[in-house]
Amino acid sequence: MKTIIHIIAILYFSTLVYAENTAVTKVATSAANWLKLESGVRGISMGGSQVASGRGMNGVHYNPASVAFIKGSEVFYSKSSYLADISLNTLAYGTRLSTTDYFGVHLFYLNSGPLLRTTEADPNGESGETFSVLNISIRLTYARHLTDRLRVGGSLKYIREQIFTTRMQSFVFDLGSNFDTGIFGIILGMSVSNFGPDVQFQGEGLEVSVSDTTARDGQLAKITKKFPVPLTFRLGLQKDIWGTEETTHRITASVDAINPIDYTMFYGLGLEYSWGDMAFIRAGSRLGHDTARESFGGGLKIRGIMVDYAYVNFSELIGTHQFGISLDF
Repeated sequence: MKTIIHIIAILYFSTLVYAENTAVTKVATSAANWLKLESGVRGISMGGSQVASGRGMNGVHYNPASVAFIKGSEVFYSKSSYLADISLNTLAYGTRLSTTDYFGVHLFYLNSGPLLRTTEADPNGESGETFSVLNISIRLTYARHLTDRLRVGGSLKYIREQIFTTRMQSFVFDLGSNFDTGIFGIILGMSVSNFGPDVQFQGEGLEVSVSDTTARDGQLAKITKKFPVPLTFRLGLQKDIWGTEETTHRITASVDAINPIDYTMFYGLGLEYSWGDMAFIRAGSRLGHDTARESFGGGLKIRGIMVDYAYVNFSELIGTHQFGISLDF
C-alpha cells in the first residue's frame, strides 16, 4: 500500500513539473530567494542531490526527514564564503527522542557585510554611510520512523529579512519523506520547501517626508506589494552502486530533480566514495542551473567528529568554499 502511495506521489510530482515547465519562466517573482541557498556541506559537494541521500542535520535543508537518521544526538556547524563576500553560517542540533521520534533545531544566518549606502541626493555614496542585509531562518524539525523503511518529517521555519531599516518576516513549512523501496537498494526521497503565505516588506525605510498639509506628522509610508516565497519541490533517488554500509569501500550515487516555482526545473547529480565510513571523497554537478556547475569536496570522520569541505564552480561568477564540522554523541 505504501509503495502505491509513493508511486501516485511520483506521478503527481511529474505532472506538476511538466505543467510548470510549459509555462513562462517566472524569474524574479518570489521574495526571500536566499531560502534556496544550500546549507549542507555534504549536499553542496554532491551537486545538491540530497533529498534521498541526506543524513542528519546536514541534510535537513533538503529534506526534514533526514533528521530521522540520527542515532543519538548531533551538533552541526558550517560556514560558507559565498559570492560577493557574503557570509553564510549554519548552526544545528538534532536528537533522537525515542525509537521512532526525532527533533532538530536549525539556524541559518546570512550577512552581506557592509554595503555603501546611496540615495537620490548622494548616488555615489560620498557620505560613507553603510548598511547591511541580514537574513535569518530558524527551523524547528520533527521527524518520525513510520516503518522500518519509511521516514517522514516536517519543519516550521521563522524567516526574517532586513535591509537597512526595511524588514520582512513570516512563517513557512517544509515537508518531506525518505522511503527505502526495497527494489535494488533504491531509496526515494521527496520534499516540498517554503510553503507559506505571501510576504511584504515594512519598516522605517519606506517612510517619506511630505508637507504637514498632506499628513499630520509630515510622514507617509509607501505600501509594498506582496510576493510569494520560493516554494520548491524535490524528487530524488539514491543507490549504493558499489559496496554497502557494512563494507570498507562504498560508492553512493544520487540524483535530484529540483523545481522551484520561480525557475525552470534543474537537476543535481552526486557521487560519494566512502572508505571505512571514515574518509569521504565527493563530486557533483548541477544541470540546467543558471550559474552553478560542477562541485567537489570531501570529509574525514574520527571518533564521532566529522569535518567536511565543499567547493562549487559558479561559472562566470567566482567559486565558493564551504566548511562544516559535526559531532555525534
